[in-house]
Amino acid sequence: MRYNIYLVQEAVDDLNQLIATDRAAIREHIAAHLGFEPTKASKSRIKRLKGLSKPQYQLRVDDIRVYYDVKNNEVEILAIIKKDVADGLQPKG
Repeated sequence: MRYNIYLVQEAVDDLNQLIATDRAAIREHIAAHLGFEPTKASKSRIKRLKGLSKPQYQLRVDDIRVYYDVKNNEVEILAIIKKDVADGLQPKG
């Protein structure tokens, strides 16, 4: 099944703040990994987040994290954050 992918305005703003090569990598990984199997967790790429109601998932692209939710056949991208910033946002435990 093909998923529709949407970015909230904050995620668009986050994406626009990245350098061009990072933006291209993010777009490529979003299309490759979230278009068809956004809930398929893996050790190196997609992680289901625990202890949070939003976001539900994290996609890792080098040192950038893409946070998103999945509902029905839609992927809603909530934030795109550099790893050093993202480390301070994740629950400890």
